[in-house]
Amino acid sequence: MTCVYLPPRPTTALTCVLRCFPCEPTWAGSPFLHRPPTRPMVTMTRSKTFQAYLPSCHRTYSCIHCRAHLANHDELISKSFQGSQGRAYLFNSVVNVGCGPAEERVLLTGLHAVADIYCENCKTTLGWKYEHAFESSQKYKEGKFIIELAHMIKDNGWD
Repeated sequence: MTCVYLPPRPTTALTCVLRCFPCEPTWAGSPFLHRPPTRPMVTMTRSKTFQAYLPSCHRTYSCIHCRAHLANHDELISKSFQGSQGRAYLFNSVVNVGCGPAEERVLLTGLHAVADIYCENCKTTLGWKYEHAFESSQKYKEGKFIIELAHMIKDNGWD
């Protein structure tokens, strides 16, 4: 092991570091690496991270499968919808969801272009997004989201 000699100078942070730690490169394959690699003391695991956390002071809806936040109660438009697996809620906006490709479907209220939505964390299909409504009376649904009750739970501040 070779180190660069530093002549005496005023003490700086760099000189303290060079005195405290040996001068050894640690990159893989280095001819200067003189000790075998050791196992890390802490094993890193993949944790569940969400793109968005809704404020804990508000009532929220979360994915029943992984508890990722999905929507704030203030974004709820209607509880009077029917999904493929039972009751569903209509939301103005949602978080932590991905969107599949749009396709035309005949629903209870007529022909719509919809895209399935899924939880970004656990990939469970939650409902769909209304991309286009073909009947003028259904235009209010465009850009809105359906989440089926079978896939969400109430979180934060529900009494």
